[in-house]
Amino acid sequence: MLNQTLEEAKNQFVAKAPQDVQTEIFRLIREQQQSGIQYGLPEGSKAVDFTLNYANGSAIDLFEQLAKGPVVLTFYRGGWCPFCNIQLRAYQNILPEIEALNGQLIAISPQNPTNSLAQQTKESIQFPVLSDKDGAVAASYNVLFQVPSYLQEVMSSKLKLNLGEYNGTDRWILPIPSTFVIDQSGIIRWANVNPDFMRRSEPQDIISQLKLL
Repeated sequence: MLNQTLEEAKNQFVAKAPQDVQTEIFRLIREQQQSGIQYGLPEGSKAVDFTLNYANGSAIDLFEQLAKGPVVLTFYRGGWCPFCNIQLRAYQNILPEIEALNGQLIAISPQNPTNSLAQQTKESIQFPVLSDKDGAVAASYNVLFQVPSYLQEVMSSKLKLNLGEYNGTDRWILPIPSTFVIDQSGIIRWANVNPDFMRRSEPQDIISQLKLL
């Protein structure tokens, strides 16, 4: 189970990360969970079309892909995030099942195309990893947020990560990890959006939803 593996990664993080880093990261999760904000487009709503660059420079349009079959669309934070890497590896493992159901898998992060390509190569990912540098697509799906200043500080000083620089922009933005199953008519049939980035959509839940289409 993916979330069992993620729980093990969380335990390693708690055991090794500086206390102030843990405090601010769990603060963000808690604030988003308690904000009352309904993140993500709801099930039954129309998906928002987009065109983004693939890691190799070519462009991919969502609605053009939907003409071929349903799409599993997942937003993740970036290649610097170990929880994201675990997620993408797990999704790579079910890619044959997705394709057997005539589906396609598309992953989106705010990292620049160079970092997307490096991640794709390192993790042997065979599905599109798209770059949403300005966060416009994530915003259109209502999953984008501005990293608060208290977390920017510890990410820069303790994790040595300048997120704006990593993403190729001056903005510290991230998507809330989320996965949408979109049918060929462009309707979101399943949405799983969780402010706790240490948990992700289970691969078999995605397969189950595709089988319902």
